[in-house]
Amino acid sequence: RLAGFSVSAFLLRGILIDCGFPAVSGEVAGLLLREQLQGVILTHFHEDHAGNVEAVAQRGIPIAAHPETLACVRAPSPLAWYRRFTWGEAPALRSAYSPFDPDGLVMIHTPGHSPDHHAVWDPATGTLFAGDLFLGVKVRIAHHYERPRQLVASLQRVLALTPARVFDAHRGLLHDPLPALRAKVEWTESVIEAVTARARAGTPVSRIAREVFGARDFNDYVSRDEYSRLNLVRAILAGEG
Repeated sequence: RLAGFSVSAFLLRGILIDCGFPAVSGEVAGLLLREQLQGVILTHFHEDHAGNVEAVAQRGIPIAAHPETLACVRAPSPLAWYRRFTWGEAPALRSAYSPFDPDGLVMIHTPGHSPDHHAVWDPATGTLFAGDLFLGVKVRIAHHYERPRQLVASLQRVLALTPARVFDAHRGLLHDPLPALRAKVEWTESVIEAVTARARAGTPVSRIAREVFGARDFNDYVSRDEYSRLNLVRAILAGEG
């Protein structure tokens, strides 16, 4: 709450989609005790989504996740202080676990936000659990490893499903999902074009960030430019070609 962020995990027919962040480990432990879970699906490795995976494994609950997600949670990289402050630092996955086949749900590879990112599709109800695929239309900050061009392709992939409902991990239910997803595609494509045009003209990265995304804000300063406008520009340019 102090950082101004929230994140959700979703419980669907006995299946938990993501398992919360380390700072709410007590609440998650209570949920794991109360619910007779079939299994847990991880959308990606970030600590706000997979932060209690070791607790899940310790309780013998099966886990469905991309191999790269599992590699990251087994050997997590050190977190910057602002991420430790916001979410807490997740213990590594060390316990043995059983793989989970989420019958009736489909994990769709949707890279861009992270290489391992997956959305979860429920064809029976036309519902998409989007993880961090959406986040908002006019997102102006990123980590250096994000790939906005891949994000556009992932958004187009899920748009082709014409979901009736979309749940975003940070924004909850999107009340008009298809226009929102299309708007994000248009925004992202427009900023990719604006950034690459300036870069080809020889404009410095810092000036591109200022011209396209505006002045630095709280996130840039607090993260020391790890999660920032500068890194969004760098991510766009890293994916060029």
